[in-house]
Amino acid sequence: METKRLLLRHWRETDAETLYALASDPDIGSRAGWAPHQTIEESRNVIQTIFNDDTTWAIVLKETEEVIGAIGYGASCDCKLPAREGEPIAGYWIGKAYWNKGYCTEALAAIIEHVRHSTLIPSLICGHFTDNVASRRVMLKCGFLPTGETAYDEQLYAGKQRPISILRLEIPR
Repeated sequence: METKRLLLRHWRETDAETLYALASDPDIGSRAGWAPHQTIEESRNVIQTIFNDDTTWAIVLKETEEVIGAIGYGASCDCKLPAREGEPIAGYWIGKAYWNKGYCTEALAAIIEHVRHSTLIPSLICGHFTDNVASRRVMLKCGFLPTGETAYDEQLYAGKQRPISILRLEIPR
C-alpha cells in the first residue's frame, strides 16, 4: 500500500536490525503493550512469527525507504479486547523519532481503505492505554468512536490493572 509519504509493505528478515533499534526503546513497547526487544534475534523471531502474515505491514518512509514502525489488524491480543465475532483489532506503533508527524494517522487511514475495498470486514476495534493520548488522537482522526468499554492488560505489567480505552470503527461501504 502507498500513501503520500509512506509505503506499507510486508516485513523482511533483513529488517531485523531496524526493528530491534526501534523496538528496544522502552518508551515504545510500554505504550503499545509489549516488553522492549532485548536482542536482534528476538526482533528477527518477531518478524518470522508475529509479523509473518497478510495483515501486518512495516511502515516505511517513501523518501528514504526507512522502516519507522508497524501496523496491522488481526485476532485479539492477550489483553482480550471486547471484539465482536470476526472483528479484527487494528494496532500500530512507530519509533519515537517519528512521533507527532502524522505518520500513524496516515498509515491507519490506508489500512481502513484497504479493509473497506479488499475485505468484507464490517468493523475494526482499537484500544489504547488511557495514558497514551497520542494514540487516541490517531484513532479519533481516523473515525474510530469510543465505546465506553475498558479492558485491562495484566500480563505485561505484573498483574497490575492497566486500563485500555476501547474504540470501534464501523466500516462504511
